[in-house]
Amino acid sequence: MKTYLNTTFAILVLIASMSLLSCKSKKAAPSIDKQTGAIEISVPFSTKEYQSDKENFRAKASGNSMDLTTSKKIALQNAKSEMAGLIQTTIKKVTEQYTNQRQVSNTQEFSNKFEEMAREVTNQDLTDVRVIGEKIFQEPNNNYTYWVAIEANKQNILNGIDKGISKNAKLMQDYDKKKFEEIFNQEMDKLAKERGY
Repeated sequence: MKTYLNTTFAILVLIASMSLLSCKSKKAAPSIDKQTGAIEISVPFSTKEYQSDKENFRAKASGNSMDLTTSKKIALQNAKSEMAGLIQTTIKKVTEQYTNQRQVSNTQEFSNKFEEMAREVTNQDLTDVRVIGEKIFQEPNNNYTYWVAIEANKQNILNGIDKGISKNAKLMQDYDKKKFEEIFNQEMDKLAKERGY
């Protein structure tokens, strides 16, 4: 009976070893630059569907910590910061074009107030981002690296801007919603083309 158990155990160990080896061999070998010896690293969420397009702002980031929850918080905060920067850059471009195309009474004041209000709206809207991808890695030192991809719909951002402007009588005087949205959509189209859409 003891021999039978030893044989069975040995066979199970052999099968498990072969399974592990076959799984490892399926992984693609890392790409190594022949001149420098540098190893190419694959970054999660780098494919097209995780990049900003005409309808959505998207961002990705990672967080690393010995605590999984902390790594998630760091990654989400980093992704939101990246997205906020992208949204604010887009709004700044839209505001500059808008003030150049419209007869705004005090262009500089309008731009400053508008961008300040847009920052506030962006920060509020980033509480409603949608997680579109997440990956968790446990490092050899037992730390966790958490990758997250998020998106915010452009229409939500525009709606937030409209609400913010409607509360400010001075901005309301120089605001043409239709014209602003037209320029905003043009900028989103440019952003999408930059990303290969």
